[in-house]
Amino acid sequence: MLNDKLRNYLHLHFIVFIWGFTAVLGALISIDAIPLVWYRMGLAVFFVGIYLAWKRFDLRVPRRAMWTMILAGGAIALHWITFFMAIKVSNVSVTLATVSTGAFFTAILEPLWYRRKFIWYETLFGLVVILGLAVIFRVETQYVNGILLALLSALLAAVFSLINGKLAQQYRPSVVSLYELGSGVLFITFYLLFRGGFTHEFFKLSTNDWLLLLLLASVCTAYAFIVSVKVMKFISPYTVMLTINLEPVYGIILAFLILGADEKMSGGFYFGALLILGTVVANGVLKNSHKRKGAIQRAE
Repeated sequence: MLNDKLRNYLHLHFIVFIWGFTAVLGALISIDAIPLVWYRMGLAVFFVGIYLAWKRFDLRVPRRAMWTMILAGGAIALHWITFFMAIKVSNVSVTLATVSTGAFFTAILEPLWYRRKFIWYETLFGLVVILGLAVIFRVETQYVNGILLALLSALLAAVFSLINGKLAQQYRPSVVSLYELGSGVLFITFYLLFRGGFTHEFFKLSTNDWLLLLLLASVCTAYAFIVSVKVMKFISPYTVMLTINLEPVYGIILAFLILGADEKMSGGFYFGALLILGTVVANGVLKNSHKRKGAIQRAE
């Protein structure tokens, strides 16, 4: 019988596997990125709402926190829109490899956000990431638009993580998620109303798209988010960080197995992707090591 730590570790891998599968679903769903995200966020609000009603959690938050959640909701909505746009105009492998740069956008923005000094190795790793991107740009010139959209998505993900970092520490993640997803849906709704996007065709989806959207919203969004919070209470941040960095690896492998020839890339692409992913992992290892040393010194 599995002990609690091992069971939660395997559960975390399953969640990261699900996150990697999200990009594949984006490629399989036939509708465009904006309606895709509108349906995803709207259905996810429904599922998270059911969970909160079942748990009977208090939904009240201070007004200032509410406005911050609304801002974060707009950022995550734009992140997902650009993410799925990148998949639609390129493919899953290119998008996931490029979005992995989000960790370094965070490394650049975090010192400005929290008013701390830049760390030398983060700057060095940032240069390696740029090198990896340059390799991908050079060998996959037909996917330039997808790479640029994925870079914008990575930047938005970094902005979201910085906004959301303090909220998650002060309020229930499921409550924060409800308001952020809900505000994201409202932003997209206003945009679609302004552009006249709610046409008959907008609501005319195939059975296959409905099934995939339900899977995306329930399992890959609502379930994965809520369960990940629980799992992270039993596993060290270092282990969590290393495991989450496997998301693009899982996603690229799944894309190749499910989507086939469309995801077969050149050797240069995989070299560039390996540079980016390896640097992201190395950055996390060093950062965790410095935190541990700092904790030991403070204890002494």
